[in-house]
Amino acid sequence: MLPLKEKDKPIIQKLLSAGCCARCVLRFCCVSVQAAYRKQPEVRLMLQTDDYKSKDAAESETSEDPPNKRAKLETSITDVQSEEEAAAVVKSKDGDSRVCVVCLGILQGLCGTTQAIKVSEAVKAGNYEFDTLVLSVSLPAQLCVREVSMVVEKGLVLDKDDVIQVKEAFKWIMQGMVTKELGGIAVVTKVSPFEVSVEFTHPETDADCHFLAATCPDCFKPTKNKQSVFTRMAVVKALEKIPDAKFLKHYPCPPTQPTSSCSPQVQCLHVSVFVAGRYNKFCRSLPQTPWVIDGERRMESSVEELIAAPILSAFRADGFNFSSSGREDVDVRTLGNGRPFAMELLNPHKSRFSKEQMKQLQETINQSSDKIKVRDLQIVTREAMSRMKEGEEEKTKSYTALVWTQKPIQREDISFIDDIKDLTLDQKTPLRVLHRRALAVRQRAIHSMSTRFLDSHHFYLRLKTQAGTYIKEFVHGDFGRTIPNLCQLLKTDTDILELDVEVGESHICKTNIQKSKHIPPTSDSLPHRGRSGAEQDQCPQGCRP
Repeated sequence: MLPLKEKDKPIIQKLLSAGCCARCVLRFCCVSVQAAYRKQPEVRLMLQTDDYKSKDAAESETSEDPPNKRAKLETSITDVQSEEEAAAVVKSKDGDSRVCVVCLGILQGLCGTTQAIKVSEAVKAGNYEFDTLVLSVSLPAQLCVREVSMVVEKGLVLDKDDVIQVKEAFKWIMQGMVTKELGGIAVVTKVSPFEVSVEFTHPETDADCHFLAATCPDCFKPTKNKQSVFTRMAVVKALEKIPDAKFLKHYPCPPTQPTSSCSPQVQCLHVSVFVAGRYNKFCRSLPQTPWVIDGERRMESSVEELIAAPILSAFRADGFNFSSSGREDVDVRTLGNGRPFAMELLNPHKSRFSKEQMKQLQETINQSSDKIKVRDLQIVTREAMSRMKEGEEEKTKSYTALVWTQKPIQREDISFIDDIKDLTLDQKTPLRVLHRRALAVRQRAIHSMSTRFLDSHHFYLRLKTQAGTYIKEFVHGDFGRTIPNLCQLLKTDTDILELDVEVGESHICKTNIQKSKHIPPTSDSLPHRGRSGAEQDQCPQGCRP
C-alpha cells in the first residue's frame, strides 16, 4: 500500500487533473518513503482507482472502458516506459501526449533502466579509476516556476517546505539501478572524488522564466560566464520575492501541458589531482611558460610543456594548471635544488600512482629533454599546493651573475662589495616590463654579496636578495631607474651577461665565457637593456630578474 492518507485524496485529485505524474503526486503529498518512488507501475495503478479520481473523472469512464481495465492498460504502458523509455509519455483517451506538467518527464520515462544503462555506458567509456561515485542532477530553472504554480493555490499541498524535490526523487530511483549496471560499485550520497552528472534541458519551456525578469529585475544580472541570466539560483531568488497574487497574474495555474520531455546529457568528472616537485632549468633559451606574441610562437617549447606532457599522458587528464614558486627569465638558468612547482590535473581518468610509478614518471620526464630535470615528483593535496605560494615575496633568493665592466678592473677594485650588507634599493618598474606592469617604485633589499674576479672586464657576483628584486636592473641601473646600482658602486658602466638563480645550496657555476670575453656588450647582445616597448624582453611572465 502507498503511504497516503485520507486527507491526501483532495490533493491527489487536483494534482492528477492538473496533469501531474504519479511520482510528482507522491512528492506534493510529502511522501518521503524512497521505495514508493521506485515502484512506478504500482503507484500509477493505485492512483487510477476510483478512490483517488475526481468525481468528474470517475463519471467520464464508460462501460466499454471500465476502470480496472483502464488501470491495467496504464500500468502496462508504464512498464514499457520503465524498461525502454521510448517516449516518456502516457497516452490519454484522446491521444494527446501526457508529459508531467511539473517534472517535464524526468520522473516518468527518464529515470528508469534505460537511463541507468546510459549513465553506466558513459562511465565505462571514460575508463576512469574510482571506487565510489556521486550522482548529481542539474534541472531546468523553469521547474521551480512550475512547482510554485502548483502550490500557490490554497490548500493544494500539506506543507510546501516538505515537498520532496525532483532531484531527490530522481536519485532515490536511480542510485540502485546505476549501482547494478556498474557491477555493484556504490553510488554514495555524500562525498566521492568521482561525480556523474545528469543535466536536463527543456527548450520548449525556457520562456516560463522570462516574466520574472520584468517583475524582479534585480535578481537577473548578466555575468561573463553564464549563457543565460535565468540561472536556477536567480529564479529561486525571484520566486521568493514575488507575491502569490502577482505570480498568478503572469503565470497560469496549473502550468501549461508540455508536448515533449526533457533531454538528458550525462557527464563524468573526477576531482583534480595535484602533482608537485622541483625543476632545474639548464637552457638559456627556454621560457617557463609558452611564449606567444601576437599569435606567433617565439620558442619551440617551455619548462611547463616539457614537464606537463608526460604527466598529462600518464594521468590521462583533460587539462592542467601549472604554477611555481617564482619564475625566471627565458635566458636565466635555475640551479641548486630546483624551483618548486605544482600542477593541477583536470578531470584525470587515472588517479592512483604508487611511489615507484611516480619515480618512473619522473625518470620519463628527465629522459625526454636535457634542458630540464625534475626531482621529488609526488602527488600532493590542494592545501600543499596553496602553501607553495604563501610567503613567496618574503623569501630570500640566491643568484649568480656574470658581470661585464666597461672600465678595466683589478681584484681589489671589487673586493669592497663583499662587505656590503642589507643594501636597500628603490626600483622603479623596469622598462622591459613597463608595458605590462604598473609604474611604481618598489623597495627591495640585497642582504649580502660576494665576488669572484675573472679578468679585467669580467667577474662573478653572487647575491642573496629579497624575493622580487630585479637583479638585471641592479647590475646595469636601467637608466637610473634602480638606485643604488652596481654602476654607481663601481663608478663605471656595468652590464649582465649571464644569470643563474640558485634554489637551496649550490656552488657557483663555472660558466664558459669564451664567447663574451673581452667583447663589450651591444644592444643586440644584451636583450635586457637599451630597448623599449614590446621589443624589451617580451617574455609573457613579467619575470624577475
